Amino acid sequence: MKRFIQNIKNIWKVEELRKRILLTLFLILVYRIGSFIMLPGVNADAVLANASRKGGDNVLESLLSMFSGGGFTNVSIMALGIMPYISASIIMQLLGMAVPAVQKMQNEGESGRKQINTYTRILTIIICAVQAPSYISLYASSIQGALPADQSMLWWTTAVSCMVAGSMFAVWLGERITDKGIGNGISLLITVGILSRLPSSFLSEMAANKDFPLKIVLEIIVFMLIVLGTILVVQGVRKVPLNTAKRVVGARAVDEQGARNYLPLKVNASGVMPIIFAQAIMTIPVMIFSQQKEGGMIQYALGDTHGVPYNALLALLIIVFTYFYTAIMINPRKMADDLKRSGGFIPGVRPGDETAEYIDSLVSRITLPGSMFLALIAILPSIAYACNITSGFEYFFGGTSLLIMVGVVLDTLQQIESYLLNRHMDGLMEGSRVRGRRSINEMSSGF
Repeated sequence: MKRFIQNIKNIWKVEELRKRILLTLFLILVYRIGSFIMLPGVNADAVLANASRKGGDNVLESLLSMFSGGGFTNVSIMALGIMPYISASIIMQLLGMAVPAVQKMQNEGESGRKQINTYTRILTIIICAVQAPSYISLYASSIQGALPADQSMLWWTTAVSCMVAGSMFAVWLGERITDKGIGNGISLLITVGILSRLPSSFLSEMAANKDFPLKIVLEIIVFMLIVLGTILVVQGVRKVPLNTAKRVVGARAVDEQGARNYLPLKVNASGVMPIIFAQAIMTIPVMIFSQQKEGGMIQYALGDTHGVPYNALLALLIIVFTYFYTAIMINPRKMADDLKRSGGFIPGVRPGDETAEYIDSLVSRITLPGSMFLALIAILPSIAYACNITSGFEYFFGGTSLLIMVGVVLDTLQQIESYLLNRHMDGLMEGSRVRGRRSINEMSSGF
């Protein structure tokens, strides 16, 4: 513990690292302030009264508010958050798999990346322009007395423009954090929005179980175990041993076959995308049937997001999307070709088609436990809710929020540790390095 505290102190001894951390904290503060700035003409008292009256009863509303840092329920200029940018990035990524023109830009290096970023921003503006009027007409108008009585065309234009500008400003803040600060800015802003709900949710849980302090202790222990398991699976890789051909240095050949080279295949190569896809699809019937006062079996089965039918279908969709997204992200043929060109090969496997088939079989086998883990993480909030954990606090026991928090924290620690190691200081994690960083001998082809 003493050494860990000393390593924390070492952070402030590196001037560049200190400036990056302070800039990151400042930009996060600006983002948090923006989530409380309401749209022009909105009645703040009506919005606050609605939030205190409804609490966390609406599951979809709670999730959207969590990912926007509270801006969604505050009817703020950042009500849409950076989710439109995430949606645009996903669309561009999928287009890269199907559209030759986008594939060409992806292969053009830095210039192609700049073009893709430009198209992503344009698509973000279009998505915001579509979502902003829908948000105002479907959600903000449902809050009694929140919107002005005289909703002229000028007010609508101003409100939509403010929401579009707020989302793009959030994207700009995320990009500045990535370039000038610490960590992935976009993911960090999402994490901050999620963590902003943790104190109030935890206090609500403590108030609900003030007569059962042992339950609170058990919940904290279970939460820590879940986080530990998530880290192990997220960072888990299947190391495929590689041999390299002889390399000529000067006038002599150097035999590198004894080097410890690996091809790391991640157990969870798809990240949180399968959960996002599955939840997006499951949101459609939930929104449709939640507006109906009367319905049949489908409304009863899918209307309860904490019920067994809903979570069983959600888990099945996540497993399917995990295989689908992994197949898109990992190209065994390209990995085999890259190994062949670099002079590397897997012992006992012929280069070319056999290598591609071998890698494909390995990816298929390790994807199954990865997909089952994602499905379990997705339904953990419902299991926590069934164990009488208060609404709102159960979302921290699993789902997309947990995976994002773990991934962002690991990535941030990785960058801080890199700065410390480059200055000949001990890493932030005593005795070992963060597993997210790969050694120079671990080869990664394709991702």
